[in-house]
Amino acid sequence: MQSKADIVIDKKNVLYCTRMFLFGSGHKRLALIAFFFVLNGCANLNESRVNPRNWFGDEEIDPPTELVGIDREVLLRRVWSASIGKGQGDVYNSLKPVLDGNMIYAASASGVVAAHSAIDGDLVWSTNLGVQITGGAGIGSGLVFVASEDAKVIALDKNSGDISWSAPVSSEVLSAPNAKDDVVVLQTVDEKLIALSVEDGSQRWTYETTLPALTLRGSSAPVISSSGLVLAGFSNGTLVAVNASDGVWRWEERVAVPEGEYDIDRVIDIDGDLLVDGQRIFASSYQGNLMALDIETGRIVWGLEASSYHGLAQGFGNLYYVDDESQVFAIRDNTDEVVWENFDLKFRPLTAPLSINNYVAVADFEGYVHLLSQIDGRIVGREQIDSNGVRSNLLSANGLLYVYGDSGRLSAYRIE
Repeated sequence: MQSKADIVIDKKNVLYCTRMFLFGSGHKRLALIAFFFVLNGCANLNESRVNPRNWFGDEEIDPPTELVGIDREVLLRRVWSASIGKGQGDVYNSLKPVLDGNMIYAASASGVVAAHSAIDGDLVWSTNLGVQITGGAGIGSGLVFVASEDAKVIALDKNSGDISWSAPVSSEVLSAPNAKDDVVVLQTVDEKLIALSVEDGSQRWTYETTLPALTLRGSSAPVISSSGLVLAGFSNGTLVAVNASDGVWRWEERVAVPEGEYDIDRVIDIDGDLLVDGQRIFASSYQGNLMALDIETGRIVWGLEASSYHGLAQGFGNLYYVDDESQVFAIRDNTDEVVWENFDLKFRPLTAPLSINNYVAVADFEGYVHLLSQIDGRIVGREQIDSNGVRSNLLSANGLLYVYGDSGRLSAYRIE
């Protein structure tokens, strides 16, 4: 029997908790191993990762940086808004919408999956699955994919919302499945990479790695390259490539190496979205590195020491990342040159960065979207989108910025 610990913070009580999940019978069973005095604080887990220097409360918790006035140069004008069930729910989920042409698909923790026009927000269909959703939404091969708390992957027709099939997997899925041609791939929290048939959900193959004693709650979503490789990052700090057709191993490379005497010091998860740029794939690890590798060979082509549980973004010849203290950096691509850094949002748990127009957009735990200049990193725009917070990564297409707030409000904004 294996275990996976999730480190989260309760925003209301500012108390740290460690949630230990035991795997068995194809799903997670929960056992709290926190100290008695933090049990009440663990009742409503609705915030992001913790500062690892304060695991046991030995030091004062770093307070989020207070927002100060900015010289507003741009505005966010709402184009449309829609409600998606109860949003992210009461436990730590990070359900991210997915864009497909002129459509956007989103899922709520309460089981609602909906399709809206990405242009004007018109509802095309909405389906209530009647289950708790922990992973999704993913798309491919004419289907929309979500994963439920009881370790099932559910495929819906992307045009109608009708359920095509449901298939059990080995344990909970916390990221979006991804499909191409006749296969859908997903990653489970017991460190399995699984491929299912898009036709009926039957299992095609499984690739398994070693599960560390302690990890962050979450996992990166696997991607499928144009050459038919599935690339996935794991909580042991490795990035792996296997054949999409049969799961045969192609290469494996470490993005981080565990260091330290204690399990907490050795947490090196790859949790952020992988970024594909031509023949390179970028990955980031917690307490590790940022790296770019050749997709076909796994050869390291660039690396930088940094700690992040988010994916990266590109723009203006730069790479943008948010570190584990919610500091935002711009690095000249393929170098270690820091173009700019912004500490104004430190300890305000942020989403991954997103480049849009001339800006880098991030959202924080109080629901503010911040627009930073790609040139010098100054905050030039700000708007509170959802007072419950935003932890789902932002999206952009059609000249619009899409924000999915924790309360379930999905909105499209134009930068003016």
